[in-house]
Amino acid sequence: MTQGKVDALLGIVFGDEGKGKVVDYFTPRYDVVARFAGGPNAGHTIIFEGKKFVLRSIPSGIFDEGKLNIIGNGCVIAPDLFMNEARELETAGYSLIDRLHISRRAHLILPTHRLLDRAYEAAKGKNKVGTTGKGIGPAYSDKAARIGLRVGDILDNFEAKYKALKARHEQILRDLNFTDYDLTETEQEWFAGVEYMRQFQLKDTEVELNKLLREGKSVLAEGAQGSMLDIDHGTYPFVSSSSTTIGGVCTGLGVAPHRIGHVYGIFKAYSTRVGAGPFPVELFDETGNELRRIGHEYGAVTGRDRRCGWVDLVQLKYAIMINGVTDLVMMKSDVLDTFKEIKVCTAYEKAGERTEEMPFDSTGWTAVYETLPGWETPLTEIREEKDFPPAFAAYIAYLERALETPIKIISVSPDREATILR
Repeated sequence: MTQGKVDALLGIVFGDEGKGKVVDYFTPRYDVVARFAGGPNAGHTIIFEGKKFVLRSIPSGIFDEGKLNIIGNGCVIAPDLFMNEARELETAGYSLIDRLHISRRAHLILPTHRLLDRAYEAAKGKNKVGTTGKGIGPAYSDKAARIGLRVGDILDNFEAKYKALKARHEQILRDLNFTDYDLTETEQEWFAGVEYMRQFQLKDTEVELNKLLREGKSVLAEGAQGSMLDIDHGTYPFVSSSSTTIGGVCTGLGVAPHRIGHVYGIFKAYSTRVGAGPFPVELFDETGNELRRIGHEYGAVTGRDRRCGWVDLVQLKYAIMINGVTDLVMMKSDVLDTFKEIKVCTAYEKAGERTEEMPFDSTGWTAVYETLPGWETPLTEIREEKDFPPAFAAYIAYLERALETPIKIISVSPDREATILR
């Protein structure tokens, strides 16, 4: 029997690359869509049948009635936010109960994790990381400290376990002089979310996934955030708290490396970043404002302005290397339609030093650019590669040569059909 493969769909920049739309586009080709990392800090925006949805914890394959969706063990889940997200989908007509399985090994985000998130950020002062405040970091910290609560815990003597961990968190909050809070309403909603989760299939999803692979089923692993926010390989300490790279697929779903097939790396035709941290290509001028305005670059979860800049080959080469990217997916190409010139970052400079490789400490570097002609032609109605403006085709060819990786898919607008397979 032919063994199934896990193809991975990864954001390879700082998140917000448009993964949700691409997963939605790919879903018909796969039997299973599985989230392997992150939590409600990741907002995947999908426009489906004319309606806009922002998925935070639920895999983006949920709109296809025939597909199984899995929240893997590498994820963290806030029961109240999960409940609200799921109910919104149910109200819109998408049934979840039979098609969404949740790993018993996934960790829970408690209300006090959110308080800790805020308290830790406040204590850092001007060195804030710029977290979403959703409790992601503290939940992963408890996981690493081996004191966290998991989804499977809600099935056995849960209230006592909850009270013990809550008391531990509240002691830390007192130590941080963070005592001005009232959890009454939040806890009511949170425990309602726990009850809501009990009706789902809470499973050993790593066993289930490997059984499906042995049966020849195909799995699409959906990433959250981006490679440059990876806890190991990102711009530390301005990173997320999970493994957002290809290694996170194996650990976050319980599948072996040899099960990995294609690795699709998603990036925008330009660059964005939310929150603090080094960003050598950031534009502080009118061009940066135009990229933000045209691209609607505001966080799907936080609403924060995204920092904008030109495409960064130093960073992309690094992400392609560590992930073993086999195919690239370029999003939001149409945002560059009106620019007469387009720049590409080919190297970094600092204090007389120049590098084309990702530095250990990426703070203080400035971008070195090459300039290419813009296409100054609307792309949004184009559906075939043969209709690309010559300057746009040249931009694609330039990137492919520099990155030594084929750009297989190009998106020219948010709509599902505006996705061109080359």
